[in-house]
Amino acid sequence: MSSADIAAVRAGRVARLGRVPAFLWLGIGVYALLLINGNPLLNDPDTYWHIAVGQWILDHGALPRVDIYSFTRAGEPWISTSWLAQVLFAKAYDWAGWSGPVVLTALAGAATFALLACYLGARIGEKYALLAAVAALTLSASHLLARPHVLVLPVMLAFVQGLLAASDARKAPPVLLLPLLALWANLHGSFVLGLALIAPIALDALWNADSTGRVTLAMRWLAFGAAALAASCVTPYGWGSLLAARKILDLGELLHLIDEWRPADFSRITPLELALLGGLGAALHWRVRLSPPRILLLLGLIHMALAHVRNIEVLALLAPLVVITPLATQFALQPPRSGNANALLASVTGFAAMLALSCWAVAGGSRYAPPATASEQAAAEVLKAHHAGRVLNDMAVAGFLISRGVPVFIDGRAELYGEAFGLAYDHAVELNDVDGFFNLLKTYDIDAVWLTPGTPASRLLDRMQGWRKVYSDDNAVIHVRTAE
Repeated sequence: MSSADIAAVRAGRVARLGRVPAFLWLGIGVYALLLINGNPLLNDPDTYWHIAVGQWILDHGALPRVDIYSFTRAGEPWISTSWLAQVLFAKAYDWAGWSGPVVLTALAGAATFALLACYLGARIGEKYALLAAVAALTLSASHLLARPHVLVLPVMLAFVQGLLAASDARKAPPVLLLPLLALWANLHGSFVLGLALIAPIALDALWNADSTGRVTLAMRWLAFGAAALAASCVTPYGWGSLLAARKILDLGELLHLIDEWRPADFSRITPLELALLGGLGAALHWRVRLSPPRILLLLGLIHMALAHVRNIEVLALLAPLVVITPLATQFALQPPRSGNANALLASVTGFAAMLALSCWAVAGGSRYAPPATASEQAAAEVLKAHHAGRVLNDMAVAGFLISRGVPVFIDGRAELYGEAFGLAYDHAVELNDVDGFFNLLKTYDIDAVWLTPGTPASRLLDRMQGWRKVYSDDNAVIHVRTAE
């Protein structure tokens, strides 16, 4: 080999060592995009009370077991299945104000889509993996909010990928997935999805396994399922976390009134519709074949997304993992050659260092804030000036009131209030039940009403004797009871 050839080989090795994997570039891009558009991450009013709960846990060194935030359910049993995520948000807020939750959410988002691109790239190459990850980002963008469900997305990806990888190898899942599920169970109540996916993925493993080894494989998956059930109870609440997650699904008609639990709307073109139609068209054109268990998995994810819009990101992130191995096999897609492990470690380390430095810079120099903060503070001062203690509040301001130490009538913890109470509240403020509105005012001895402009009940109070409007702006209208 000539000196020129040796130099060329060395140059190629150096180039490979210095090359940053595409999935890390995607993570950097998502992180930067979320920081640039940081304020929309704070658009959910529930962020307030998640931080408040996390701060209470830190202050008291204990976890809540009864309601302490409302006057309508005070003292009733309630647990926080997102306690660990709430503590993380509270620490982030204590560290850097609103920049803290924004940075934490951006980190979780970056890790999620970098992981997805990494998993897909190992089977179909970086180019197609990046396209799929960007499509998933487009579908999920509106749900990337500073709330516990975002922190759990990379954990969900890693757990489900582990299950599918075990199925592809016709093996039982590794034991290392159990602490991952336990972490999921402490971060967010959606861990029940991870439990639910074990059975269909186990069926997929058995479907393609040799008949001689199916019984043994089935027993191993069954043992893993039992261990996973036990791992999901490794929380401060034990079995209570499972029972609390079930309460959400038992809210019946009330779920249709909560934005994130509403079914998908196809009255206008949405990214979800385009993705579903595009996927269907591609499957028909290229005659994509999936095993029956994978078809059931995919249909189940689509059903979840159609039934509740909060599950759109679940479809966007998990559907590519479900179909990637069958597609790679059917179309003979060759996985790319593995890169140098030291180079990958160096890239990941550099990526982590870059994120750490940018966190420090963003926390010190950015000015993030939830929408309408000034309006809410002004309205809260009016309530304080009128010594209002029992406020019939709009759901949109419940988290803010909790953060100010004001007991609320109702807030985003639908599982605490239940279907009957939630429906009665909605029918009352919308004046679908006028007598019901009057009964709420009387039964709960309401001395102030804080609703958003245009709410029918607010307009009615403008004309009711015994009530006086004391504050109004584009975001809030407050009426207080007057002496009759």
